[in-house]
Amino acid sequence: MSSYTVKRIDEMETAFGGGMRLARAELGVASFGMQVEEFPPNFDQYPEHSHSEDGQEEVYLVLRGSAEIEIEGERIALDPETIVRVGPGVSRRIFSGPQGVRILALGGVPGTAYEPPDFSRIEA
Repeated sequence: MSSYTVKRIDEMETAFGGGMRLARAELGVASFGMQVEEFPPNFDQYPEHSHSEDGQEEVYLVLRGSAEIEIEGERIALDPETIVRVGPGVSRRIFSGPQGVRILALGGVPGTAYEPPDFSRIEA
């Protein structure tokens, strides 16, 4: 494998009806989870979830647009100047703003080697 990979986000394979770009797999990242999530304006169908079952913590960074993240009932504004970390057992849900949103989501389980979930693999 090459020591670097360059890929345009719009050229990356998608999952979940196009709402998630498989950035980790496309770039060949093996040490942590990384996806690009894209939602249209005022999208409110992002599922509420936590990672209590797998112990994963996540970091969210808006690349374009705006959104709110609801963390255990509290809404927090997300924009390109704000980074949010959410621990494994904490419930979270994202709502896109009026222009839609593109988010870089990073994840991993503290203290363990990264194991990519099946949905984030690209079929050869």
